[in-house]
This record gives sequence, C-alpha cells and structure tokens, in this order.
Amino acid sequence: MYLASWSGGKDSCFACYLAIKNGMTVSRLVHFDRPFNLHGVSAEMIKLQAELAGIPLIQKKVEQENFEHEFKETVGAFAKNGTRGVVFGDIYLEPHKEWVDRVCGELGLEAVEPLWGMSTEKILEDFLEQGFETIIASCREECIGKEWVGRRVDDEFIRYLKSRGLDVCGENGEYHTFVIGGPLFKGKIDITKAGVTSRQGHWFLEVKDYQVRG
Repeated sequence: MYLASWSGGKDSCFACYLAIKNGMTVSRLVHFDRPFNLHGVSAEMIKLQAELAGIPLIQKKVEQENFEHEFKETVGAFAKNGTRGVVFGDIYLEPHKEWVDRVCGELGLEAVEPLWGMSTEKILEDFLEQGFETIIASCREECIGKEWVGRRVDDEFIRYLKSRGLDVCGENGEYHTFVIGGPLFKGKIDITKAGVTSRQGHWFLEVKDYQVRG
C-alpha cells in the first residue's frame, strides 16, 4: 500500500493516477493545510476531490516551521501498518526531491516520483489527453494575468505560458491548479460562483459555490 501526497492540483493528481495505473494501491491521500496555501484550494474542496476519487483523505493543519515534524508524525504512523511508500508529484526541482527522499528514507518508506525527469510539456499533454480537466486556482501576479484565474488549462493557456517563457507546468510556482474532473474521479466539479482576490503577490480563486455532476 502507498500514500499519495495531495495538493488538489494537476501534478499530485496525475502522479497518483499513474501510480495506480502502474499497479500500486493508494490507500490514502495526504493533504497538509498550511496558513498561506499557494495552491489556493480550500480544505473543503480537497475533501470533495477525495470523495469523488473514492480514496480516504488524511488532512491536517500545519504551521510551516513545524512541517517536517508534522509530516513525519502523520506519515510515519502508516509505516508501521504495511505502507511501503508515498507518491509525490515532483518533476525536476532537486531540493524538493532531496527533501522527500531524505524524510521518507528516515521513515523507512519509498519516495515514489512518477513524473520525475519527464518533459513538463509532455506531462501536461498526457494529463489532458487522459481526460483530466483542471482550472487555474492561483498564480503569481508578476507572471500571469488575473483574467486567467478560474479558467481551464488548455491549449490557449499553454501558448500564453510559452509566449512569456514560463514553465508550462508551473514548476517554479508560476501558477497552481485545481483538478475538477477526469478518470480518477466518479464525478465532475462545476464552479458556479467564484471571485478573484490578491494576497502576497498572488491572484487566488475564491470558490463561493459549486455543483457536482455525476
């Protein structure tokens, strides 16, 4: 059995999906809710995704300065009950991979990285071709215009990113997403009412109402 680190965005979702396709049993999604969440996704929406995926969710509020301790305490409890590793959605940022390799190693767990080393353009292309749908939940104001927040990631958005010399997967924090549908889920989330707010140099989607379609 494996846990899957879950942010609500495309990379963690696709990594989880690929792990399952590769024969791994994902027993839990793990989401840490931090005070300033750059992903811009509420705990409520994360719970909804887990319900639609049919995978139990572990959700915990954490302070940034205690994150490693909280991660080890939460994830480590499962290492004693047959869990073999944790699935992550990292692509090419070495410090991220070094951290998960070290921390998981100290817990006696395998750090599984299905997307590691792949072309970000290929990842996004495959993600969309598999039938996943995702919207832009937050972005850095200096990189991406406010008008994109809440819109779907599609060919038009990809062209926009390329024209600005930005990583198409937003691996450097240019933008974050919220997956609203796809083959991992038994339903689709329709955002029916939302606003856009600015905090600490980022645009954030504020979901005010939604519907779930089966």
